[in-house]
Amino acid sequence: MNPPLTNPNNHPDWIAPHSLDWYAQLANLTGEYVYPWRSTIAEPNGESLFTQEVACMVQNKKVLDIGCGHGDFTLHWAAEASEIVGVDVTNRFVQSAKERTQPNVSFVISNTKEPLPFAEGEFDCAYNRKGPTSAYLHCKQVIKAGGQILGLHPADLLFAELPEWFPDLFEPHPSGTPILDLLQDRLRQASFSYVDIESVTSTEYILSPLDVIKLRCFGQQPCVTEMAIAQHLESVQRIFDQHTTVNGLPVTFAHYFVRVIV
Repeated sequence: MNPPLTNPNNHPDWIAPHSLDWYAQLANLTGEYVYPWRSTIAEPNGESLFTQEVACMVQNKKVLDIGCGHGDFTLHWAAEASEIVGVDVTNRFVQSAKERTQPNVSFVISNTKEPLPFAEGEFDCAYNRKGPTSAYLHCKQVIKAGGQILGLHPADLLFAELPEWFPDLFEPHPSGTPILDLLQDRLRQASFSYVDIESVTSTEYILSPLDVIKLRCFGQQPCVTEMAIAQHLESVQRIFDQHTTVNGLPVTFAHYFVRVIV
């Protein structure tokens, strides 16, 4: 019989995901914000739809990228925007981004829980690709009146099946819609002239049991991942085989797509 699954956050080196310490650790470990698990995502999905709308929005505009990480998505638009500035709180990510910058692209360290270090109405538009929702409370001041802001954020149903299939390895999803409630509250506080939140759901297919563990331990020290693999890979394999398809393990790929007019 396989041993019961346990939560890897019991490891002494575990850091709460998406905390400032976690981002700093991830940046020091890899220098970039890149998912370590292998998967495919059915189209259409929130990521692809968001990218399409950003492509239309940034043409010949001065653009603010909120939560830019190591800058890959920022640099992608260098040839489209007249100027683009990426903002992130994690110093190591920003330094990595600056190593590859282009003449019309720059990067700034800033905590979006505080007023942004830009002039009033400095930008034509902005986007927030899975960055901090706290930014909405401050970015209104630096975007021109009538300017557009696009946002993409993980939804409450993201990977909803994993706690059910892998109890204890994954923490249970909270009841209700706490992510949506917080997002709505921050957008309400910002008092934009127009706000729309669309829920976009697709399917992500995780390709192997090892990828399930890598997803759970994303951003943690290698010793945390190694412990989870040693203790749980056999049990995860058994559960994975019960639910997988020819495409991989199907889990909900859900995002909130925010469209705002300042």
